[in-house]
Amino acid sequence: MPEISRFFGIVITMFKEIGGRHNLPHFHARYAGKQASFSIDPVELIAGSLPRKEQRFVEAWAELHREELNKNWESLEKGVLPAPIQPLQ
Repeated sequence: MPEISRFFGIVITMFKEIGGRHNLPHFHARYAGKQASFSIDPVELIAGSLPRKEQRFVEAWAELHREELNKNWESLEKGVLPAPIQPLQ
């Protein structure tokens, strides 16, 4: 699963499921054994859960990097690995 960013112990990944329905542009976040998926536009939790503080960090990061996330999604659609994105600081 290609990692695209890491901050405050949160790991952000983006990948294409082979043979899966992966139509909604989204990314995944992991923190302390918890996992969640977030849509890109609008940025919102679509599956899983994270602690509230970490969820807010992920949402803020995604709002700041929405354009880059969309470009990464387009790359995945073309079979290209996603590019790294600056972490939240």
